[in-house]
Amino acid sequence: MKKLFILVLLAMPFAAMSQAHSGYTPSYSSSFTIADPSYSEKILMLWKDFENNTLDNHLDMFTDTVSMMLANGAMIKGKAQNLTSVKEFRNSIKNYKVIVDAWVSLKSTDKNENVVCIWGTEEFTDKDGKQVKQRTQEVWKFNKDGKIDLMLQYAGGGTM
Repeated sequence: MKKLFILVLLAMPFAAMSQAHSGYTPSYSSSFTIADPSYSEKILMLWKDFENNTLDNHLDMFTDTVSMMLANGAMIKGKAQNLTSVKEFRNSIKNYKVIVDAWVSLKSTDKNENVVCIWGTEEFTDKDGKQVKQRTQEVWKFNKDGKIDLMLQYAGGGTM
């Protein structure tokens, strides 16, 4: 019994190291493979809907409980609340154009979930007439039924 205890005690640091990378353990996952590109196509359609201000086109892609964390830190929960918020913002801006830099569909193998990461540059005129140009990154997560249940958005200045 004493030998078993010592063996387990010696193995624990190695087990912990297998979960951590350079001292970090992911809060979600670090195990991904390339996923079905149709997930990216869905997100590209949503970006085009936003650009064209045709936000009602693909409401069936969202769960009723979808949550979105916007670049300003606001967390909006529920499909109806998100639609109201995004329409309000989209109707407050003019001359919206987006350049998509890259996208990728990924599957978290340990969570068995699909995500899409997309990067681009947005340009628009805000409600005060100010020209805005910002870099954008979004992560969209799909549930087991293939519907969007989470979106995380990050934005900032800079150019590529």
